[in-house]
Amino acid sequence: MAPERKARWRKEMDWLLSVTDHIVEFVPSQQKSKDGTNMEIMVTKQRKDLLVNIPGLRKLDTLLIDTLDNFGQEQEFWYVSKNDDPENESSRREGKWWHPKVKVPPNGLSETSRRWLLSEKEAVSQVLKAAMAINASVLSEIEVPESYIDSLPKNGRSSLGDSIYKSITVEYFDPANFLSSMDLSTEHKVLDLKNRIEASIIIWKRKMHHKEGKSSWGSAVSIEKRELFEERVETILHLLKYRFPGLPQSSLDISKIQDNKDIGHAILESYSRIIESLAFSILSRIEDVLHADRLAQSSSSNSDDDATRLSSAETPTLLDFMGWGIDPLKRSSIDMENLFKVDSDKKASKPPVSPTPRPPIPELTDN
Repeated sequence: MAPERKARWRKEMDWLLSVTDHIVEFVPSQQKSKDGTNMEIMVTKQRKDLLVNIPGLRKLDTLLIDTLDNFGQEQEFWYVSKNDDPENESSRREGKWWHPKVKVPPNGLSETSRRWLLSEKEAVSQVLKAAMAINASVLSEIEVPESYIDSLPKNGRSSLGDSIYKSITVEYFDPANFLSSMDLSTEHKVLDLKNRIEASIIIWKRKMHHKEGKSSWGSAVSIEKRELFEERVETILHLLKYRFPGLPQSSLDISKIQDNKDIGHAILESYSRIIESLAFSILSRIEDVLHADRLAQSSSSNSDDDATRLSSAETPTLLDFMGWGIDPLKRSSIDMENLFKVDSDKKASKPPVSPTPRPPIPELTDN
């Protein structure tokens, strides 16, 4: 990151978080009066969720900026514009034309650089997981808006669909097998499944709060089974979030963010989402470099194999020592047959008795 851009980033993040210093709550405290008596008074303190999460997010922010600075010192890979690339190679990011193309040495990265990249990838992955955890925690604390609740169906089965509902309510449930049986080939399908699961969780939670059955949200399903189903879909939701970290926000998340009135929650959610987006972008760039390295290694390996085959083909054989003068690269069964044919014709044209000694080659041919 360029120094000017880094300074602007720091300044904008400070502006965003400056408001949190004034979001406080009253907490009891002991104060000693002049006459020596102790009394309890209420003092202001930064709200607990801000006091815990803001320093953690700042630390994650610093780690990502340091990671970007470390990449500025790397010399074994570089970037070129796709328009300036003379080779016009096929790219893994053909749809994202604004991304530059990664270039690595012909033989790939050195082992030291490769190990360093893998360690940076692991570190950024941990930052991404931490930012996602904070963002999910903040969103869970935001109240579900009534507009979203009014749009939900009356039962979880209608939200999930018959096939998904039957898969979740079986006696023996395995979340990994469930996800493997679902069609998650596109981002739209994954997001649709996430929306259905989140809607069913909200429905089942509301039904447990109306267990007496007087509300239209009541149901004949037992509370124990509903809690079991809710636990299963929450497990699926957790797996989806970590398997598809770059997934867009769900309908529930968007509804919460739009209708949220808490400034502290809004700042925490937006800052954690910024860190999450930056970490995901860095991970994507690291994957691009590793992908280019794998391609270079594969190309280098193929070249070495070709060179080895060429070297072995150029090794002198018995035919070369016999002086027959055959190009080993063009040798084939057809060429050998033609050679023997020509040699036989030459022997047939010779007189039966020759004053000169018989050369050794016809003798070998006759045998």
